[in-house]
Amino acid sequence: MAHEFLLTSDHVNYMVFRYLQEAGFTHTAFTFAHESAVTKAPVDPNNVAPGTLIALIQKGMQYLELEANLDVQEGEVDGDFKMLTPDELLTNDIDQLRQLVQDRREDEKPGPRGGRREKPAREKEQREKERLKPPPAQDRAAERAAAAAERAAGAAAAAAQAQAQQPAPAPPAPAPAPAPAADKAGAAAGAGPTPMEEDPAPASLEVPASSVVTLHGHSSEVYICSWNPTEPLLASGSGDATARIWNLAPGPNYTKSVALLHEVKPDKQKDVTTLDWNSDGSLLATGSYDGLARIWGKDGKLRQTLDKHSGPIFALKWNRKGDLLLSGSVDKRAIVWDAKAGEPKQIFAFHSAPTLDVDWRNNTSFATCSTDMQIHVCRVGDSAPLKTFTGHKDEVNAIKWDPSGTWLASCSDDRTAKVWSVKSDACVHDLTEHEREIYTIRWSPTGAGSANPNLPLLLATASFDTTVKLWDVDSGRAVHTLRGHQESVYSVAFSPNGQYVATGSFDKTLCVWSVSDGRLVRTCHGEAGIYEVCWNQAGDKVAACFANKTVSVVDMRL
Repeated sequence: MAHEFLLTSDHVNYMVFRYLQEAGFTHTAFTFAHESAVTKAPVDPNNVAPGTLIALIQKGMQYLELEANLDVQEGEVDGDFKMLTPDELLTNDIDQLRQLVQDRREDEKPGPRGGRREKPAREKEQREKERLKPPPAQDRAAERAAAAAERAAGAAAAAAQAQAQQPAPAPPAPAPAPAPAADKAGAAAGAGPTPMEEDPAPASLEVPASSVVTLHGHSSEVYICSWNPTEPLLASGSGDATARIWNLAPGPNYTKSVALLHEVKPDKQKDVTTLDWNSDGSLLATGSYDGLARIWGKDGKLRQTLDKHSGPIFALKWNRKGDLLLSGSVDKRAIVWDAKAGEPKQIFAFHSAPTLDVDWRNNTSFATCSTDMQIHVCRVGDSAPLKTFTGHKDEVNAIKWDPSGTWLASCSDDRTAKVWSVKSDACVHDLTEHEREIYTIRWSPTGAGSANPNLPLLLATASFDTTVKLWDVDSGRAVHTLRGHQESVYSVAFSPNGQYVATGSFDKTLCVWSVSDGRLVRTCHGEAGIYEVCWNQAGDKVAACFANKTVSVVDMRL
């Protein structure tokens, strides 16, 4: 005989009573216990774990989420599993929830860089999922304290409402709060961050509106931007199947743009996923979701179409000489192109999964990384990798050589960044202090091989944990943790002199920090999430591209 499941009012009342006690609502719990006679219920208190009511509610919401994703006829998940927020689960019936799931499956479009650009949505879903997890036992005391504070706030709100009909004096000007600052590494154990000089108020850090120029022209999200290395031209790439070259030289054509149209077949994704200027700024290369790489003149005229990839192109880089172009694609391959002829010079098919990033070491050797968790160092003319680095436990999002070509940095969804040398099989440094996935990395333009050889070499890592860390490469130690963003950080860029670092986040904020002490020195708030930031060659302007179809150019003269 099937087991009969019966949840009585006594069980429910006791769980509510325990919840009120655990949350700190002592008087309410006493009153409820008296009115419901819960102490006489046939429930053994020793068998009811703390947090039982919340745990059951959360499990019920997770069950609703699963039910909404199931195919009614087949009883299986029909397509990708879609997360639902607590508000959606609480305010919709099962038919409405199924419709929400169906709408998201139909509307979802993979972003550029495949796994990389899909991460904003994936990360949001993960945050919502984590909100449904039962709180750990050690957090319950904090929850009770928060509940008490909430009650106090409710009492204050009630008092304020009672006085609402009486005229009130104008509120005093709020005292300026200190700006977010970096944690200095090396603080004494248990002592917390080293105290820093008090920062100015946030209002003084915000770039005035008169110093921000907003560029309109794209009709979809703008994913990438890059300054011409020799002229005041800015290139941007968007999901609208165009790249644009913006003229930012003073004069009658200031902020005008030339659209670089990427013709796309109706059944193809149309995002421009990557772009790169050659070293003298005469040519711009673009890669797109249609699997084609294109070479354009700075006047916007198409010079070459490179068509040997069979999947979206996620990375594209010129070598320093400017005669070879390197591309990486979902088709698992990297291709080195003869830029003048528009033909492949060599095809490298060493990865077993999509290639996410590529970077030149010098004019003939380079590295590639992939969702297969491997990194290959290759050289034009060689039929096998010079070196293969293994050690990451999840997809490798980005790789970068330092200015001297000595160190190769990588970052991964396994929450680590690593520094490698071709002289060693194992990583030289394993950087493990981030708490979430690391999306991108950048080397400072300092140290050997750079224009600032007397400044120390640093590595910046940007993470979904909302922080950016600056690492000393000699010691493998984090010298600063830049805290101030409220959402995932998707871009980081050093100023050409190596003294500042700009960061862009999905919290809609562009921040500029001092490299020497980690202080926040400038902020610029936009109207949408930021995908990428970059400095111009003079180091006085930062461009940021946004999810609301715009590009902003910010005067950052400090």
